[in-house]
Amino acid sequence: MVLSASSLAACYVVPVTAPDGTTHYGYYPVPPPATAAPGATGATGSAGAPATPASLPVRLYPANEMATKTGVVTGTVANMMTGKGRFVLDYEGEVLNGEATRVSDDERRGVASAYSPRGMYMSCEYQMSTPYKGAGNCSFANGAKYQMHIGQ
Repeated sequence: MVLSASSLAACYVVPVTAPDGTTHYGYYPVPPPATAAPGATGATGSAGAPATPASLPVRLYPANEMATKTGVVTGTVANMMTGKGRFVLDYEGEVLNGEATRVSDDERRGVASAYSPRGMYMSCEYQMSTPYKGAGNCSFANGAKYQMHIGQ
C-alpha cells in the first residue's frame, strides 16, 4: 500500500468522461521540483536560491469558427522557472500533455506543443509579462485557433 500511495503522490489524476458516460482516469506525472541549472536565468525567491515552480491556470478563448464549437478550453501549466514548463489540458474529451520552452533570444517569448494519445495536437506561441502571467495564440490539428491567457 505504501508503494502505490507514494507512486500517486507525484501525479495528477485527470478524470475524463467518454461519450458513453464511462469515466477514465489518466495519471500524469507532476514535474520534479525546479533546481537551478548552471547559467539558467529566471526568477529567484531569495538571493541565489532557485525559484519554486508555479502552477498556473491556462484559458484558451475561441478565435475562429472551428474553435467556437468547444468554447473556452482550460488547463494548467507548471512553470518550472527555468525557461521550461509542462502543461495538461482537456480538449474535446482528449487529454493533451505538452511542454513549453522559452526561445533563447528573448526570455519572455516561447513556444509550446502538446499531443494526445488519440492523435490530437496543438502548437502555441506566447509571451510572458511576468513569470506568472502571459498571453499567446494556439492552433489545433482540426483547424481551431485560440487566444491563450496564462495566469490569474
